[in-house]
Amino acid sequence: MIKSAFQTIILAIGFASCADQPEYQPLASEKVLTRLIGEEKSKSFVFQLVKDNEKPEWFELNKEGNKIVVKGNSQIALCRGAYDYLKQECNSIISWSGKKVKIPEDPPEVKRKVETPFQFRYYFNVVTHGYTTAYWNWERWEQEIDWMAVHGINMPLIGGAHEAILARVFEDLGLNKQEIDQYFSGPAHFPWNRMGNLNGWDGALPTSYFDEQVKLTHQMLNRMRALGMSPIVHAFAGFVPKGIKRIYPDEEVRELGWGGGLPLEHNAFILSPNSPLFVELGKRYIQEWEKEFGAGEYYLADSFNEMDVPLAADPVEAQKELTGFGKSVYQSIKEANPEATWVMQGWTFPYHKDQDGNLFWTPERLGALVSEVPDDKLLILDLANEYNHVFWKIDPSWKMYEGFFGKKWIYSFIPNMGGKVPLNGILDVYATIPELALNYEKKKNLVGFGFAPEGIENNEIIYELLSDIGWRNSKIDLDVWIEKYSVQRYGKFPDQLKQAFNELNESCFGTFTDHPMHRYQFRPYKKPEGVEDHATVHRSEKFEEAVGTFLSCSDELGASEFFVFDAIELTVQYLGLVVDEKLLKFLDDEKNERPTELQEIMDILLVMDRLLATHPNHSLQRWVDFARNWGATSEEKDYYESNAKRLITTWGGDPVNDYSGRVWSGLIRDYYVPRWINYHSDQGTDKKQSMRDWEEKWITTPGMSTVEAYDDPLDIAYKMYAEYKKTK
Repeated sequence: MIKSAFQTIILAIGFASCADQPEYQPLASEKVLTRLIGEEKSKSFVFQLVKDNEKPEWFELNKEGNKIVVKGNSQIALCRGAYDYLKQECNSIISWSGKKVKIPEDPPEVKRKVETPFQFRYYFNVVTHGYTTAYWNWERWEQEIDWMAVHGINMPLIGGAHEAILARVFEDLGLNKQEIDQYFSGPAHFPWNRMGNLNGWDGALPTSYFDEQVKLTHQMLNRMRALGMSPIVHAFAGFVPKGIKRIYPDEEVRELGWGGGLPLEHNAFILSPNSPLFVELGKRYIQEWEKEFGAGEYYLADSFNEMDVPLAADPVEAQKELTGFGKSVYQSIKEANPEATWVMQGWTFPYHKDQDGNLFWTPERLGALVSEVPDDKLLILDLANEYNHVFWKIDPSWKMYEGFFGKKWIYSFIPNMGGKVPLNGILDVYATIPELALNYEKKKNLVGFGFAPEGIENNEIIYELLSDIGWRNSKIDLDVWIEKYSVQRYGKFPDQLKQAFNELNESCFGTFTDHPMHRYQFRPYKKPEGVEDHATVHRSEKFEEAVGTFLSCSDELGASEFFVFDAIELTVQYLGLVVDEKLLKFLDDEKNERPTELQEIMDILLVMDRLLATHPNHSLQRWVDFARNWGATSEEKDYYESNAKRLITTWGGDPVNDYSGRVWSGLIRDYYVPRWINYHSDQGTDKKQSMRDWEEKWITTPGMSTVEAYDDPLDIAYKMYAEYKKTK
């Protein structure tokens, strides 16, 4: 059926084709809905795709008979429209920890049109593909793409088989296998390899890896493109293996330094901005990528993420070199695909300081870097607006850099560092400050909104909130939103739950800590004199009250699995604070001659571990299983497991050791607990080195212990909370 005014194509779920008509092919958006809520429930919806590409994306909801008609001008708008109805009218939710979908026989009435003010709704961080997705298979990626679709996301940043394609380019250049192996890191550390922070760390890769990477990327891109998404993939940013000097002995190659603490032999190298080889390799990379996957639209290249820029000493010459770097990156993309857009991350601009502690990326320097790139061919990801607003307390980057000089830019947040689990972040900031950018008269070419967490599958309330912001042009009333969210997630919003959320918003969801970590997750010795030895997870009486108030809703909400999951998270966080306090007292005893007391503290951790065994996301076993499934042989499986374990523990040694800070079942009982016990029972002269040896042995030894989840985790959570609340 076609309406001439809009050239509307009406396609209904469950449409029965006539014998004289071709077999009906469902829309990609219809398939998303069917996968998520099942074929029977999806029959309640009729999708109408409107070819209206000149307008911002929109969806319209109406009830006709007993069907909900979802009109929209993109596949993602249709997905978002259906989910908006499920959320608002049916009090349903689809999250990483599960879903609750209920549609009455007679679906509720609706008449609503929603238009997003943003051309793009952006998602992911480069390092999410280390801290979370490094070893995902297609089944898990399919689930995530479906999650993205219903949450209205149309611009994900993905790895895009960067390593497989770059290896082909290096091989064609004449680099040998050893030189290529020395360049690539282990898969969990790819993000930092891609950004030039390191070379070769925890490699070399199994020979089968690249083929599997290419296969998975085809599956991901095919699905994303079918849904009309515009994925961002990696380009060539100038980083090369050290061995390139063998082939090009006269080429100027500059060594980079990163503060990750890795041995110097893992430093990366970048070509000179004046090098014709820089542009040539960049062009060849994109040509090879597009030969494998088809034309790309958006290519990410960051040459100096969190790094000192190797520039000439003369300020005038340095400015010219910055212009040269920007010109070389863009030129390499343009020569391969004139229609493509260069994408760069904006995190490092307000973050990176020079040796004197001053902001390195002044407006003059950043302006020089992008000056030779056409405004419509550069997209800046302004990643960390909550950091400017809350943590650094400086002007937002979009003000500091004059609306990013007329280039396209996306407003975004980084709600998580390293995949850390503790509840954290000021919900009201997320709900309100994006409106400031939308209304800024000098915002120039603001084209999108998004969120760029370093790790996901945590703090689910934040991501539900942020995905809603992407489809509105005004701030959100947090109290109203939380009431609706609670009904969607738990089924009810009793007065006690309202009080609990008020207390949470005055405690863990009313404060922002960039790296919330428990003391028990740090190495088990007292810090040197003058160095603070405390946890960074929010601690307050108000949080303690919030946990108790939330648990008091158990009689009314205990049948909700989401309530159980969230009660476990809150209780484990509270017990972790109890453990932290006890450990600090233990460490203050200079003789440390209280092994019985230490074991009592460790017993609390073991209860926490067993509580988390009920949670669908916070599991070391799940992480290890994803990694091992990438291997074709037992040797490959063991390598991938060790690489995955390394990222979430020692990472690369000081100072990034323990950076990821996961509060996971399996990691607590197998890593944190025995590390404390072994260290304090060690009678050797170099206990710290023995501990590091123990850490490395744990990483490289396959397997882990098992534990049974509690039959009634909610009861255990309540009893543990009551016990330690009473003893305070």
